[in-house]
Amino acid sequence: MSGQPEPWLRGTHTDIPAVIRGVVHALELCREDVDAACAGLTDEQMHARPAEIASLAFHLRHIVGSLDRLLTYAEGRQLSAEQVAILKSEQEARGSRAELLGQFYRGIEDAMRRVQAFSGADLEQPRQVGRKALPTTVGGLLVHCADHTLRHTGQAVTTAKLIRAGGQVEAAATLAKTWGTAANNRC
Repeated sequence: MSGQPEPWLRGTHTDIPAVIRGVVHALELCREDVDAACAGLTDEQMHARPAEIASLAFHLRHIVGSLDRLLTYAEGRQLSAEQVAILKSEQEARGSRAELLGQFYRGIEDAMRRVQAFSGADLEQPRQVGRKALPTTVGGLLVHCADHTLRHTGQAVTTAKLIRAGGQVEAAATLAKTWGTAANNRC
């Protein structure tokens, strides 16, 4: 973590509307938190699944893939076959740390550019999501970009901490299973 306050407290992007600015700040915070969480990790650690939770590689791909999909809906378009294929491949264990972070940083930059393009837009414009055409608005999609991104950012940060804890996590999981079994046997 840097010594400066979170992006929303830095007085930046004051030239864009508050909702749009809030989404941009959330994406900046995501980028900073992921950068700190992944610092010094190996290629293998990026794909590790401690206690069988999702890998860092998944979270990084899912964050930028979800942003692309949500912004496509916000722009009034439906997903392409390529976007659907990317969604289906997010959990694959592939790519080096450098490749994953490069794709992540490019995806965040692209998302920030696309979000800022909504400055001055009517955020109440109706939109539909997915094959079921679920109802929402441009503003609803933009706010979901921020909250979904930060949810997965938190999961990625936690995963990185578990990876750094190494064998301690596996030992705790084994103890928890043992305690659970012992408690169930007493009932």
